[in-house]
Amino acid sequence: MRLANAIRLLVAAMAMLALTWVLPAPATAQVSIGISVGFPPPELPVYAQPICPGGGYIWTPGYWAWDPDDEDYYWVPGTWVLAPEVGFLWTPGYWAWGGTAFVFYEGYWGPAVGFYGGINYGYGYFGRGYEGGRWDGGRFYYNRTVNNINVTEIHNVYNTTVVNNNVNVTRVSYNGGNGGVNARATAQEQTAARERHIRPVAAQTQHIQAARSNRELRASENHGKPPIAATQRPGALSGGAVVPAKEGGRYNPPPNRGANNRAANNPNRPPNASRSENNTNRAENNANRPNYAHPNDLPKVNRADRPPNTGNPKTDQKYQKEQEKMYQKQEQERQKLQQKQDQEHQRVAQQRADDARRQQMEQRHQQQTQQMQQKHEQQQQRMEQRQQPPPHPNEKRPPNERP
Repeated sequence: MRLANAIRLLVAAMAMLALTWVLPAPATAQVSIGISVGFPPPELPVYAQPICPGGGYIWTPGYWAWDPDDEDYYWVPGTWVLAPEVGFLWTPGYWAWGGTAFVFYEGYWGPAVGFYGGINYGYGYFGRGYEGGRWDGGRFYYNRTVNNINVTEIHNVYNTTVVNNNVNVTRVSYNGGNGGVNARATAQEQTAARERHIRPVAAQTQHIQAARSNRELRASENHGKPPIAATQRPGALSGGAVVPAKEGGRYNPPPNRGANNRAANNPNRPPNASRSENNTNRAENNANRPNYAHPNDLPKVNRADRPPNTGNPKTDQKYQKEQEKMYQKQEQERQKLQQKQDQEHQRVAQQRADDARRQQMEQRHQQQTQQMQQKHEQQQQRMEQRQQPPPHPNEKRPPNERP
């Protein structure tokens, strides 16, 4: 009898454990995804909303994202996305000044709309909450005054005039700092941030990747006026349902920023070449390089394009082994620091820390990542100097250089 009871208890415990793995963990705060940049994103462009493709789709506004490999902002078009759960709404992501750099906070799905920086994205997202629709009886009803709805196909509609209480009606795309939107999270928005969240769904992730791979959406290419400002469905960046921007936003990058400037420094370089292929514009020579917040945000290691060729096979082989050993050690250090920072993120989220404490944590993570990055770059420079082939016997040395 006791054995049977023990077995039943064990089975029940295993079932509960399985549920904790299957159900998504409740997110207690809106957490930065770790991207930070030294200069602000362009203003938001003006564009028309494509017609809603069907019931259950919720509008997700376009925004400027950052590509650390290309060191350039790119536009992620606004699009209609199916809600992952009945009753869930979309809280847009936003950029905010973190004290030393601009940090991006990822959007999420949840039962209530949280804080999104006070940014006026339009089409229901006027800085606070969402005025574009509501859930009722398991069905989503659309407010026709702010949405483009075909009422012959979608009957769940209503008409409510929205009074935009955002006194600073602006197209600025970031919160805080010099010229940014001056808004703080309300108590209601803080409560929404502690409710269960779902990160961007697969369709949104694919939509972001499609935008990142389209060079026309680079700010350095379109100067703040993307030719694909909005789409009817995620990832559909071509066809009749694509909407171009009517008016662009101001884009004032520092000198030598973006793909066009790097390509100009090297006319023979392909426009989509990675940063590591052009040593004339390396990050350490650029005072305005982005401030990466976490090790996972750092660009890939700038490995040597060709193996050393000193003329001595044994020396070359030794250098290659030392080089590979250095790369492995650096990767281990990246992973160790990332794990440490992830653990701190979890503790802060569990403690429901306020915005000030989270900003302090992000600034500390940024400093740690920068210190590690500088250390690794110095190691690579020393390794490259050691791998320089010795001078030819007939080559004259500088007068102050010792043999």
